[in-house]
Amino acid sequence: MNHLLFERSTGDVGPNVFARLQTTRLLNSFRPAPEFRFDGGERGTAIRDDDDGSMTSDPASAIWAHQAGVNALALERFDGKILISGGLDASVKLWDLEHCGNPSKTHTYTPVARVRRSEQAHKFGITHLSFYPFDSAAFLSTSYDQTLKVWATERASLSASFSLGYKVYTHAVSPIASHLLVACGTQHPATRLVDLRSGSNVQTLPSNAGAILATSWSPRHEHVLATGSVNGSVKLWDIRRAGGVIGMLDQEDSLGLYHNGLLDPSGKVRIRASAKAHSAPVNSLTWTDDGAYIVSAGHDRRIRVWDAATGRNTLASFGPSIKNSQLASVTMFTTPVGLIHPGKELLFWPNETEILVLDLHDGNVVTKLRGTGPSVAGVQSAKGAQRTVRNRITSIVWRGSGGGGSSSGVVMGGSNMAGAIFSAHLDGQIRAWIPRLEGDDEEDEDESLDAASEDKAKKRKALDDIFKGLVGKKITFT
Repeated sequence: MNHLLFERSTGDVGPNVFARLQTTRLLNSFRPAPEFRFDGGERGTAIRDDDDGSMTSDPASAIWAHQAGVNALALERFDGKILISGGLDASVKLWDLEHCGNPSKTHTYTPVARVRRSEQAHKFGITHLSFYPFDSAAFLSTSYDQTLKVWATERASLSASFSLGYKVYTHAVSPIASHLLVACGTQHPATRLVDLRSGSNVQTLPSNAGAILATSWSPRHEHVLATGSVNGSVKLWDIRRAGGVIGMLDQEDSLGLYHNGLLDPSGKVRIRASAKAHSAPVNSLTWTDDGAYIVSAGHDRRIRVWDAATGRNTLASFGPSIKNSQLASVTMFTTPVGLIHPGKELLFWPNETEILVLDLHDGNVVTKLRGTGPSVAGVQSAKGAQRTVRNRITSIVWRGSGGGGSSSGVVMGGSNMAGAIFSAHLDGQIRAWIPRLEGDDEEDEDESLDAASEDKAKKRKALDDIFKGLVGKKITFT
């Protein structure tokens, strides 16, 4: 680190290179942060599964963010300050991450606002949460109760509600568009577009591919949308066109539209009707911040990276360690463009019982974030109700600030942290992951050096006392 600082001070390393080297080191050093807890105010007795298979009480886990289980998270990208969580009990809670004044000390967060289950709010479990893309003053939620709702963040009050008629798995809002259309994936094979400006369901993107489990807007082209279905297909739509579909990703296509003859010289695309991105349901989609790549994941335990310009499968291999079995939308994300060197982007994947940090382009595992709690957890509420659940990660979010346009936050962390990832779990916990800071290790080293120096000083003083005693003693010769 000192050598790098010296090169920066002499001008051998530019500011952008220096920043990327530092953020790359931080990204590779994430660790569990059990000192940060989220207390939603519910009381009961935590139960964990011992190694011998017996269930015993666990006093250390007696606080929960949502006692029924946390199913969704969203974190605003402008200041990295407000975290929203949605529970399987239909409740929504807002947390102010800047309430922790000193991130080097233990802190328990409490909600600054909450929305309880009611007829006006959601009646069943929350499936997906997101912030309004241009201002953190509003956020959106979808639920198994077949509704999409818009909320005012400051008061946690309902602003609008839309009934979609089918169970809603996910929704997405374009980070750059001015059309304010929300793409909703439901049990119905058609993707529903809800216009926040007019307050109506303005368009349906027809399909016969089964339920839509994943939706994601392009961060480069405001009218381009990607959807993933239970039959394994990933479709690209231009919502301005009458036909809608402009392409389908094909796992067997490693050349791209032009080279395989699907793109003629006039620019017209021929779609292969049998094209499948995965051999099982697709439940996760995301784009890199620059819109150059699409990343998809499915129940076939595969993650695939696609060239967004040509539809080419880049053949990045993430190995056999990928786990993905939940029939629900799964959130994954890539590092914001500009944070690290081009071509070295990382993918963060919630691997059910761990978070995998993967190289986006070659699929290698950079690190595994473990410490996600017991594999089987239970709770006995204050009212006596008891449940046991197989614990897994349901959602992850990146804490960044300075986001705008297509960026998800190019500055790591907020005002009080150097970076963080938050994960939601079925055992009712929200867990934090933060990078290791060199200062912490240096402080530990300084403390150990001080102790060693003090010990040496004591020994030296003892020897000096002995020497002075011998020298100062009067000796008489006869």
